[in-house]
Amino acid sequence: MTVVQLYSLLFASLVAARIALAQATTEPATAPSESPVRLWDQEAPDALGTADADIPTVTPFPASVQNNTAAAFIVCPGGGYQHLSPREGPPVARWLNTLGINAFVLKYRIGPQYHHPVEMEDVQRAIRLVRTRASEWNIDPKRIGIIGFSAGGHLASTAATHFDNGNPAAFDPVDRAGSRPDLVILLYPVITMMDPYVHASSRTNLLGTQPDPALMALLSNERHVTPETPPCFIVHTADDRTVPVQNSLMFALALRDKKVPVELHIFEHGPHGFALGDNDPILSTWPGLAANWLHAHGFEKQ
Repeated sequence: MTVVQLYSLLFASLVAARIALAQATTEPATAPSESPVRLWDQEAPDALGTADADIPTVTPFPASVQNNTAAAFIVCPGGGYQHLSPREGPPVARWLNTLGINAFVLKYRIGPQYHHPVEMEDVQRAIRLVRTRASEWNIDPKRIGIIGFSAGGHLASTAATHFDNGNPAAFDPVDRAGSRPDLVILLYPVITMMDPYVHASSRTNLLGTQPDPALMALLSNERHVTPETPPCFIVHTADDRTVPVQNSLMFALALRDKKVPVELHIFEHGPHGFALGDNDPILSTWPGLAANWLHAHGFEKQ
């Protein structure tokens, strides 16, 4: 090898090393998602069996070490309380990761096998569990939000309006933690269980074919907003043919009446279940709007 060839080889190696270093410092790796974590170590309350569908879990999607804001969100996919939409689970968690937010995709029990209060027990337990294990997961226990889509939006709004401070005397340390989320994001949410704006199949799957009017009133979450309800960011389309936009409008008005901070975006057109907006040039703008809102509330870095 000539001297010129040797210098050329050394120069090429130096350039490659610098490129690799630049990539390592400007493109932080995203931490891989972990395995699902059971909400209860033992059998869940009111479990009807031991199959996968009987075991509620959260699957952690941690933010990268370089980008971690120590905030977290629990993700509640929709599906009419009959299935869990995959488009509204892991993809949403990965979007939150880009903002430096840790995400936990909730697998809650669903109808027609399970009815209220099982779903509410699952979402409250998920919030308590993440709060209890906050130090282990590098999370601030005072910055735990929830995001829900469609029927998952009903579950998230249930968490926002039906919560407690935990039981200090509980044997299980998880039950000692409060179940109130600190922020709420709702996408085309089911809110009411009352006619004429109810999503009928969600009500049937949650409350049965002949629901008790008292339960319908209890789970019509627009009726249960208080000044302690956490700030909310809501997105819907005006011509949603599945879940009427009145669900979001009623909830936003209830929040306003109680002086709870709320940001509401009603897009003129769009189908139900658009998730992150995909390739729609209008609907795909909502994640950016939400990121600005999260930044204003101390959940995201810009």
